[in-house]
Amino acid sequence: MSERAPAPGGLALVESLLNTVDFASGADALDTAECRARLGLTDDPERLEEARELRESLRATLLAHAGHPPHRAVTPLGDLLARVPLHVTVDPADGSAALAPADPEPLPARIAAAVAEALVAGTWTRLKACESPTCHWAYYDRSPAGRGRWCSMQVCGARAKMRRYRAKEPRQAGQPGQPEQSSRTKET
Repeated sequence: MSERAPAPGGLALVESLLNTVDFASGADALDTAECRARLGLTDDPERLEEARELRESLRATLLAHAGHPPHRAVTPLGDLLARVPLHVTVDPADGSAALAPADPEPLPARIAAAVAEALVAGTWTRLKACESPTCHWAYYDRSPAGRGRWCSMQVCGARAKMRRYRAKEPRQAGQPGQPEQSSRTKET
């Protein structure tokens, strides 16, 4: 939906996984070989179902980052990521350390490492899901206050604001609940 810059670091992978489904049309890019290859997924139906479950748990978490309830019940993200072993790697050149997946093949392992990286960097809660129920697109909130609500102010934000404006508009005369305007003329 959005033309925003991708999320930084490993969060780009998380964002990419989340944005594989289009809620408006129902299209799921995980059904395409190209998308699966881009995400490093095999055609194994069990792995594909695991990726979908992970995607929706991530979406519920990102909706929470933006202050919104999940759109449906899902397995908690912490439960899914607890199944993934990570280990500490240390770069011998500069001594920097990072959490890395014990097995970098499965998508959940790479997602867990990306979340850990984002936690350390302080960027995890900036990855959010659009509040629009027909969108829920993932985006990285680059606003100064970190209070972004929509993937795009020009599309989802504008639609939400227009709906709110129209709900506040006074009703036209003659509609239920409004008094009729008088059409009497002044008598002389």
